[in-house]
Order: sequence, then structure tokens, then C-alpha cells
Amino acid sequence: MRYYPIFVNLTDKDCLVVGAGGVGRRKIASLAERGPRSVLVVDTRPPSEEMASLLDNPVIRYETRGFRDEDVEGKFIVIASTDNEELNWRVSNLCRERGILCNIVDQPEKCSFIVPAVVQKGDLTLAISTGGSSPALAKKIRRDLQDYFGSHYGDFLILMARLRPHVLGLARGTEHNTALFRDIVGSPLMECLESGDEAQARSILAAHLPQELHGRIDEVLDGLF
Repeated sequence: MRYYPIFVNLTDKDCLVVGAGGVGRRKIASLAERGPRSVLVVDTRPPSEEMASLLDNPVIRYETRGFRDEDVEGKFIVIASTDNEELNWRVSNLCRERGILCNIVDQPEKCSFIVPAVVQKGDLTLAISTGGSSPALAKKIRRDLQDYFGSHYGDFLILMARLRPHVLGLARGTEHNTALFRDIVGSPLMECLESGDEAQARSILAAHLPQELHGRIDEVLDGLF
């Protein structure tokens, strides 16, 4: 496999999407959710009704015109979703020459990266890729995982995000902290979140946490039951 799996931070980055059809709209929406500074959308057609609803997001700028070479300048990520083979190659080559991350939808040979199928449960993100060989299989696996990983996984990560700074604040060292977090993850706490058993969750946390943190249990469980 020639692809290196990474998660990219789009905060304050400028992005470009060429083509705003059905697939393009999904890419635009996904990019805009990740906190970029801007998402420039270029399409020769005026925005569709579905596209117009996305334009309420101030980071998205739609321009009804053809693609220009200078559109890629200063962009961190470029995605092209068009049925114009010549244009797709043009976008791909411009990005390659400038070292810009580029994805041409459904044409991995023109891409410097491919977009995986994604399962999202709160802060839990699972990315599935077949290396471009079978997007259909990646989507099937995504559906299977979507059923397996319920919303309680996201709740568990909320709990751990709240708990972590308090544990680290005790300054008991990496070995202690690693063992504590491992024990909590291995406990039935996840099942308690799934079943709604708050009393058992409190009991598990009290059994695992140092006495100094027992007063934080209400805080870390707030709103999870």
C-alpha cells in the first residue's frame, strides 16, 4: 500500500473544491466542518438548491465560473469532482507542481491523497481505505462498523477528555497514569454508558481513581446519563 494514513489539521487553512455536484457538495460540507479559514468552490453552474443551503456557512465562497490555474495558489488542499478528464488532469498537475495536497474524486491515479470512508462517533474517528481498489468495500465496512460502534464510544471519550487533565494534574508519573487509563478503558465503564447504569459507572470510577479525584466524579459524568 502506497498511502500513509494521517489525520490532517485544517484549522485556518484555505481549501479549493472544483465542481459542486452531488459528490462535490459532500466534500464541501465535510471540509467546512473541520475549521478551515476558507473553502473556495468553483463551478460553471449556479449553485443548486442543495448547495445554496451550505452557503450559510461563511467560510464557503461560491464562484460561478470556470476553473483558473491561479485558483490553486495558496491552497492547502484541493479537491476536484468533475466529469472533465482534461480539467481533472490539469488540476492534478498544477497541484503536484506546487506540492499541494490534491484529490480527484474516484481517480486515485491523479491524487496525492485519497479520502477514506469514515465512521464518526464524537471524537472517535475510524478511517477505512482499500487503497483506491474498492470504495464499495470500504463503504460496506463503514456500515458494519457504524452499527458496532455506538454513541456510547463518543460518550466514553467525553468522559476521558474530562478526566485526563485531573489525573495528569496529580503528577504521579507516566507509568502510574498509563496503568490507570488502561485499567479504566479495560473496565466495564463503557458498558455502563451503553446501558445507562450510572450507579455502576460511579462505582467503577471510585474503585479506580485515587481518593483525591473522587470529588471529580460528578463532573466527569455530567450529562452522560
